[in-house]
Amino acid sequence: MTDVELRQLRYFVAVAEELNFGRAAERLLIAGPSLSQQIKALERDLGVRLFDRDRRSVSLTPAGAALLPHTRALLDRAEDLQRCAERLSGSESVRLGYVNWLPPDLTARTAGVARLHLDAWIAPSHTQAARVADGSLDLAVCWVRTEDLEQRGLHACLLGADRLYAVSAGDDTGEVAAVDTAVLLDDDATSWSSWNVYAELLARDTGARAVRISDGGITGPAFFDHVRRSGRPVVNSPKGQTTPLPPDLVQRPVVAPRIHWTWSLVRRENEDRPAVLAAAEALCADVGDLGLDTPDSWLPEGDPHRR
Repeated sequence: MTDVELRQLRYFVAVAEELNFGRAAERLLIAGPSLSQQIKALERDLGVRLFDRDRRSVSLTPAGAALLPHTRALLDRAEDLQRCAERLSGSESVRLGYVNWLPPDLTARTAGVARLHLDAWIAPSHTQAARVADGSLDLAVCWVRTEDLEQRGLHACLLGADRLYAVSAGDDTGEVAAVDTAVLLDDDATSWSSWNVYAELLARDTGARAVRISDGGITGPAFFDHVRRSGRPVVNSPKGQTTPLPPDLVQRPVVAPRIHWTWSLVRRENEDRPAVLAAAEALCADVGDLGLDTPDSWLPEGDPHRR
């Protein structure tokens, strides 16, 4: 047990929750082979097999299922210890806002650097960027364009990315070309401003069919109803990436091109507080390209991480 690391235990929990090494690796922002090697090392150190796996499926072994709640409890205690140490150290608080996604190892990355305070107001990307600009947040995880950064005096570094997929009725789970998909745009520009900009550029660049709606159906049950009525697969938004699908709908990879949504960590360009700068550096270190540099990858015009 002396060789077991908290990092490996977090990896175990992620794979147990996803039951898919690829999805778990994307969630953890690490390479798939590295994740597999770490799980094997953890199994070796614990002396038990945690997962049964073959080419098509991953499942917990009885030992893995028995150890999972104990692992979660141990990680919770480790986080409590970390929070206690931060309070005792009196480290400077950094206010972080987000939309719906955060790195799973957020606390571990910033430990010893700053006391991170997660803002309770979950708001759209353009709102969170504006709050950083006006000083009500120090950092925000959101989707931004270069023009937003320039207008508001902000700086962005790449923190994460989602490869978006399409949802369709039936049982065909094969790849679908972007030109054969539909993408929804909602009339509620207050809530869906960033998504609407992204969707319009996606339709323009790839030939996907833009469909205007007025019922908030970018996510949730209303989105599934739009999919059922659509004559083609519908691109899923980043807010729906991890939502379980109803049994009559399937997920399909979008190709030609592979479409991505980026998550930036945004701070003020003139930020000079050491704790904020250190937290930003710690969060964005060693992120990598996340598949964004492949020849068939697409990012919208104006994305600060588009090359």
